[in-house]
Formats: sequence, C-alpha cells, structure tokens
Amino acid sequence: MIRAAFLALLLAATGAAAQQKVQSGPGAMLRGLDKVNGQTVDVELQSGETAAVFGLDVALGDCRFPVDNPTGDAFAYLTIWESGKADQLFDGWMIATSPALNALDHARYDVWVIRCITPAAD
Repeated sequence: MIRAAFLALLLAATGAAAQQKVQSGPGAMLRGLDKVNGQTVDVELQSGETAAVFGLDVALGDCRFPVDNPTGDAFAYLTIWESGKADQLFDGWMIATSPALNALDHARYDVWVIRCITPAAD
C-alpha cells in the first residue's frame, strides 16, 4: 500500500510516465550530511558501486533522468545501511527535486540525490 502511494506521488510529481521518456545515466552525484557537526560531502557513484558516506554504506542501483532535460530531475535507486551492519536503513528510489518524498530516516546522517551523471556532464 505504501509503495503504491509512493508510486502515485512519483508519477504526479514528474508527470505521466508515458509522456516523459527517461534514460539511465552511468552514475549519480549524491550528497551526505552529518547532522551532528554539519559537515557535508559530495560523492560520485557509478551504477552498481558502493561507497562510504560518513558512517553509512550507500549502493547505487540506477540513476534515471528525463531524456529531453538531462539536467532536470534525477531518480536514483539507493540501498543504504550502517557500515558493518546487515540491516538496510533505506532501499528504494530517491528523487532529487523531492528528497523528503522518500527519505532516509537516520538520527545522525542524511543522504540525498543531487543529479545523474550524464554524457553532457562528463
């Protein structure tokens, strides 16, 4: 039920899926925040890679962007867990322009999508 509601919100936020063609980029630019000390870090990740972002491990499954607007909204499939632990804290799509729509829920750290890596951005 929650996933269906999220999908409906995703489609409403980006327009009908049939009207907007998307393309997968080779990677994504993510930003991490340590809420305790205010430190931020930008991390470039290729699809299929995992990177450490403060005390979290972040894996990028895919990053998609509108074909007609490569610098427009980015949608990244992320899996996030605390370093050294097996339990996932987040597993799903994050949207660059609406990070609160499906956000990581962690007391100390935050991670969100900035943009997809595109051929024009390389």
